[in-house]
Amino acid sequence: QVQLVESGGGTVQAGGSLRLSCAVSGRAFADYAMGWFRQAPGKERECVAAINWSGSKTYYEDSVKGRFTISRDNAKDTVYLEMNNLKPEDTAVYFCAVDRLAGRAVVPIYRNDYNYWGQGTQVTVSS
Repeated sequence: QVQLVESGGGTVQAGGSLRLSCAVSGRAFADYAMGWFRQAPGKERECVAAINWSGSKTYYEDSVKGRFTISRDNAKDTVYLEMNNLKPEDTAVYFCAVDRLAGRAVVPIYRNDYNYWGQGTQVTVSS
């Protein structure tokens, strides 16, 4: 059974930082790309960052480029999302997800590319 456990969410003031972690079990973590998505109330779930299986390729949504950094530690079966200079518009529930295909050549960025999801962690940025 594949399980993803997220941690690190919370409430911060604008300009602050948070680091999200997602520990994965039940799958050969190093073989799969990972993604971080977020969903704000009334909005679609969107991919904010993704990383390929080896960590050599990344994707960032335009609004988070230069502020968020995705990384992975294949020895710990964990993916991270470092979020700096947070803005009120970053407020959302953040989800990590595992690619449905192993060893994909490109970084998957669509919701349907992923088939296992964490429970979500709330990030709230106050102005």
